[in-house]
Amino acid sequence: MIIAAAVGKPVQASAGGTVVYSGDGLPGYGNLVIVKHDAEWLSAYAYNQSLLVNEGDRVKGGQTIARVGPRDHRKPDDGGHLLFQIRRQGKPVDPERYLP
Repeated sequence: MIIAAAVGKPVQASAGGTVVYSGDGLPGYGNLVIVKHDAEWLSAYAYNQSLLVNEGDRVKGGQTIARVGPRDHRKPDDGGHLLFQIRRQGKPVDPERYLP
C-alpha cells in the first residue's frame, strides 16, 4: 500500500515489536524499517527519508520510527510517499483489513 504524505512527516509503527531490519541494503525499497510483532506478523515501511530506529530496538505502537521520503529523490519537493506492508508468515496481506 502506497501512502501519500508530506516529506519529513513522522512514520509511526503500526504496533509494538522488535526492529529486525533498519537500512538501505534491500534493492527497490530505499530506507526500510521492518518491525516483527510476533512469530506470525511483521510490518514494513519503505522509501523513508531517514530512519530513527536501529535493528534490535523495541518499539511501541504509534512510536515514530522514520520520516517520510520523497516520491522521487531527484525531486525532493515533489511530495512524499511511504510503502507500507503487513506480512503474515512472510506473505503480504491487505493492510486495510487490519488497520482501524
